[in-house]
Amino acid sequence: MTQVTFDAARHGGIADLDRAVRVAARTLARAGLAHAYGHCSARLDADRFVVCAARPMGLIGIGETGTVVPIDGPLPDGVLGEVRLHQKIYRSRPDIGAVARTMPPKTMSLSTLRRTPRALHGPGTYFAPGVPLWDDPQLIRSDEQAAAVIATMGTNAAVVMRGNGAVVAADTLEAMVALTWYLEDAARVDLDVLALEASLPAAVLSDDECRARATRSGRIIERMWEYLSAGDPELPGETALPSSSSSHRRY
Repeated sequence: MTQVTFDAARHGGIADLDRAVRVAARTLARAGLAHAYGHCSARLDADRFVVCAARPMGLIGIGETGTVVPIDGPLPDGVLGEVRLHQKIYRSRPDIGAVARTMPPKTMSLSTLRRTPRALHGPGTYFAPGVPLWDDPQLIRSDEQAAAVIATMGTNAAVVMRGNGAVVAADTLEAMVALTWYLEDAARVDLDVLALEASLPAAVLSDDECRARATRSGRIIERMWEYLSAGDPELPGETALPSSSSSHRRY
């Protein structure tokens, strides 16, 4: 697999990646995919990644720095415990460039039935042959727990944690945000269908149908990113307002 890294020379340095992580964090929050809890990150190189500030993602201010975290080794001071999940993904999957730990509400509701979203429409096909379920509602507070969750995830784009949200991983920040939205939309459709399924079984897409539908052509990921991130003050061309707060950890 190709190792995904951030080309600091081409993109203007670590500050650009940190800004992109902030935009992604606020975008996830605005879309209703995270509330007080959640975090996202992007790979910096083979050994490190940048995680957003340890506060509600929707409240992360303009210019508020995240933290550089080693892929191997203890978490730096001030970094949330479940960032271990990010470490395990980056370590085991060199093709992954971005990770989000979120609390999408429909996905959460469905998971309490010990169910994960099925491929009933386009967005659900990106998780074929099915989203794995981590069947434990407890918070992830140890390396052993984190490793077990990510082993359950395998090579899928997502893992759902029963009553405790989801983890989504992708090659880019934009794809990670889009896939998190897709996961929640798939859960929304699944919950709608469950109310009727006793009398009319749902049409679940086959593996072949999923492979054909789960395309990235036609700027599918880019258009979803543009839609969800529109208006963020740190996007190019947007008018930025001064931040009212900043993280205590800086580069």
